[in-house]
Amino acid sequence: MTQLLPAFDPRLVPIVNADDITQPAHPERLTASGLRALFANPPVWTPELVHEVKFANRAPAHAAVLLPLVMRDELTLLLTQRAAHLSTHSGQIALPGGKLDATDADATAAALRETFEEIGLPPERIEVLGTLPVYVTGTSYIVTPVVGLVQPGFELVPNPDEVDDVFEVPLSFLMNPLHHRRHAFDFEGVVREWYSMPYQDGDQERFIWGATAGMLRNFYRLLSA
Repeated sequence: MTQLLPAFDPRLVPIVNADDITQPAHPERLTASGLRALFANPPVWTPELVHEVKFANRAPAHAAVLLPLVMRDELTLLLTQRAAHLSTHSGQIALPGGKLDATDADATAAALRETFEEIGLPPERIEVLGTLPVYVTGTSYIVTPVVGLVQPGFELVPNPDEVDDVFEVPLSFLMNPLHHRRHAFDFEGVVREWYSMPYQDGDQERFIWGATAGMLRNFYRLLSA
């Protein structure tokens, strides 16, 4: 694989002018009942982000991720921090998921399987609501985001080969565009842009960016449609 981007710290990449979107997602859609109603009768909407600028030469591959929304007093999104020793995207914040296997019935099955393998969250605790439009990453992964509600009371068992940490972020924080920052990185005349959603988790900043932030931005577009 030929890598077309140099190593860089995404936190240091300039923030470009923000758009004029300041309206948070509809409050009723930030609840379990609201999301059930939304996916049962979805509005007409258009995803903002569909295809990243390609920056690595590899054959396309299908993958799936789960947006696990934990049904606490306020819905939270369960996210992972990838293991520091991984060869790609090490230490980055991610949604649980991975490549589809030949034995997976569909993208939903792959997302549930990968989530259990990565963090030990049992599929029987997850109520799948539906999927978002596919998101094609710069490394040619064709990703299907699967949205699910998670019954609390689980005990996670992160796989140390893949995950260094698991944490939760309030869905209301992620679905507020005032917390969305757009970055632009110009390398040899090709501009790559992405969103970031930095979240202060105690004394630690969780820097959510790239494909994960892109799929969350699309989720915001649905919840605010």
